[in-house]
Amino acid sequence: MQVLNRPWGAMHYRIDGPQDGPAVVFANSLGTDLRLWDALLAQMPGIRAIRFDKRGHGLSDEGEEYSIADLAEDCAALIEATASGPVVLVGLSIGGMIAQALAAARPELLRALVLSNTAAKMGTAESWAERIEAVETRGIAAIADTIMERWFAPKFRATPELALWRNMVLRSSPTGYVAACRALAATDLTRTTATITRPTLVVAGDTDGSSPAELVEATARLIPGADFRIIPEAGHLPCVEQPEAYVRTIAPFLQEHAR
Repeated sequence: MQVLNRPWGAMHYRIDGPQDGPAVVFANSLGTDLRLWDALLAQMPGIRAIRFDKRGHGLSDEGEEYSIADLAEDCAALIEATASGPVVLVGLSIGGMIAQALAAARPELLRALVLSNTAAKMGTAESWAERIEAVETRGIAAIADTIMERWFAPKFRATPELALWRNMVLRSSPTGYVAACRALAATDLTRTTATITRPTLVVAGDTDGSSPAELVEATARLIPGADFRIIPEAGHLPCVEQPEAYVRTIAPFLQEHAR
């Protein structure tokens, strides 16, 4: 296991692939850890994949209350510690917000970015407050089934694999989950995302209940020259339920920009 020491504690990360491969950093969604990308990376040999657990998720320490900007600083520190130059950053959901914030604040660290199932602003203050209250009063189990419905298309929800992702959510730290929800509730990146100059691919799923395709497309329109793609029969985590289609969508972009 690999650890990057941050002012708030230990951040767990993992590197797979050849040392001389193009560096691609992956940022996870709310309620998941770096295993989110397993199926995808199995089909993408040759890249140097750098994954990490953000604060309060997976094997990383929880730290204190934080902002999306703080999470972007964590990602910047990881890139500086593990890559010899700028990287392609692939961020999904809150990971995509981390990518947007980093691209605006530290563009020199990035060659390009993939924004997946994300937006410049996700949800409302009221919706996040309701979710936080549910977790704090009744635990994550109270929202687990709703999360599965928002994350996955009906076809995937009928498979045995759904139980594994439900268990990942259930085993999340309630404190860490709530801290991430508070960061999301407080964030609107509309102004800074419009300043992004790095090549950008924006990806949506056509059955995403957390970040609907039209919301994701609206964020793509903020970024000059951004390419927008929709993956059919995919929900909020297309790298999980449609890994082959996800690879077909992002691989040409990575081949063009990763070196």
